Amino acid sequence: MSDKMINDEALDIIFRAARTRNGFEDRPVSATLIQAVYDLMKYGPTTANSCPARFVFVVSKEGKARLEPHLSEGNRAKTMKAPCCVIIAYDMEFYEKLPKLFPHTDARSWFVGKDEEFLRTTALRNGSLQGAYFMIAARALGLDCGPMSGFDNAGVDEEFFKGTSWRSNFLCNLGYGTDEKLFPRNPRLSFEEACEIV
Repeated sequence: MSDKMINDEALDIIFRAARTRNGFEDRPVSATLIQAVYDLMKYGPTTANSCPARFVFVVSKEGKARLEPHLSEGNRAKTMKAPCCVIIAYDMEFYEKLPKLFPHTDARSWFVGKDEEFLRTTALRNGSLQGAYFMIAARALGLDCGPMSGFDNAGVDEEFFKGTSWRSNFLCNLGYGTDEKLFPRNPRLSFEEACEIV
């Protein structure tokens, strides 16, 4: 084991004891804390440091009213009650930031003008990584997460990203979790079921 390993308490907070939350305290998540989560998660690795994830933090009544029609029935009530719902998106034109993010070579040329499916795959893969980093950072800073699909991507894109190169990936409710509708933890695959060492 490395001497740089974090302790068991920290591992419990971000993984072992962490749960997907369906209920949250009626307690706001401050803009300062939201920024702190982003400023921590942004250090996670992505292809060519492309950082394609984009985040919209829906906290206002007006913002939630715009989001609500695009949620599936099972996700609607809990999302309206959550103090914050994050639209975790990705930018199809992520490569335009590469001169800043990967300045030691012309990485932009690796992507500009390429097939849309190649760009989408790159943006979605790395944006999903960043979404996972975001949840780990949020848990590390004392927040609980309720990640979900179950929404109309096209509707959210039309409502929030019309005329831009951003596309929705998944949603994540954010706040201070309660045990409301907290189901028993589901099983996970064992190492032997999911892994090979070759």
